[in-house]
Amino acid sequence: MGYCQDDQLVNKICDLYEKISKLETLKPCEDVDILFKQLVSTCIPPNPNIDVTKMSEDIQEMRSNLIKICGEAEGYLEHHFSSILTSFEDNPLNHLNLFPYYNNYLKLSKLEFDLLEQNLHGSVPKTIAFIGSGPLPLTSIVLASSHLKDSIFHNFDIDPSANLVATRLVSSDPDLSQRMFFHTVDVMDLTDSLKSFDVVFLAALVGMDKKEKIKVIEHLEKHMSPGALLMLRSAHGPRAFLYPIVEPCDLQGFEVLSVYHPTDEVINSIVISRKLDRDDIAHEASDLVCNCHKIHAIMNKKKSIIEEFAGAEEPV
Repeated sequence: MGYCQDDQLVNKICDLYEKISKLETLKPCEDVDILFKQLVSTCIPPNPNIDVTKMSEDIQEMRSNLIKICGEAEGYLEHHFSSILTSFEDNPLNHLNLFPYYNNYLKLSKLEFDLLEQNLHGSVPKTIAFIGSGPLPLTSIVLASSHLKDSIFHNFDIDPSANLVATRLVSSDPDLSQRMFFHTVDVMDLTDSLKSFDVVFLAALVGMDKKEKIKVIEHLEKHMSPGALLMLRSAHGPRAFLYPIVEPCDLQGFEVLSVYHPTDEVINSIVISRKLDRDDIAHEASDLVCNCHKIHAIMNKKKSIIEEFAGAEEPV
């Protein structure tokens, strides 16, 4: 096989990668569903000994390919279920629980809302951007319907077919159809409009590798309004075989506020940061770039890890 090293977990992931890469299609079907369920169940258990960034080049190449395959399969899965949901004669949003990972999105959205609430200090964001919303924009839907009931959501995706089915999904809902809007655009073409958002969410699969992800983050830093919050999704331990990793030191021009690593079935880690004023960037840079001695691991009530990052000038 050529990819694997002497680790039982990594060997199993490598074996699943070989099987998945030989599939004739990544669209939902029995073979696809079985293999991806096995992959997810293999990667979910927390394992602090797994650091994908320190693995061999062969493993790194396999992981990069696997993330792209997962992204493609996820897109097909969301298109498939969005089409099913929009076929209902009543409000499609009444049937969201048909999506197999709906409960994961409920938990992830609640975690993201809790982190937002902690860092907004009582204020409610008026306008929110979600970049990479896809054909089944569950995060925006859950946040808008359950947590941020007065906020306006602008969803951006490069794929017009994704926006078409997503628009259909909310069009019959009397509330969300007035508060959720969809735009077909490449994030790199968004400039001045980014300044109007209080919070920007960046989907996990926007920027499939480190270079692409940093390029997007740098673009957001250039155009977001100072003080606005950036919500990123990352991955930790074996889960990094499914999604790209975002490190605090990737967020130049932002003050990293929290990094949250779930330990349950929620796969994505959450990174929340605040866009710095350009006058403050030079002062803050030396404090924020991979300032690991300022990381404090805190266990919350759900035994998930929150890492708080503080600058050297701040009380710790």
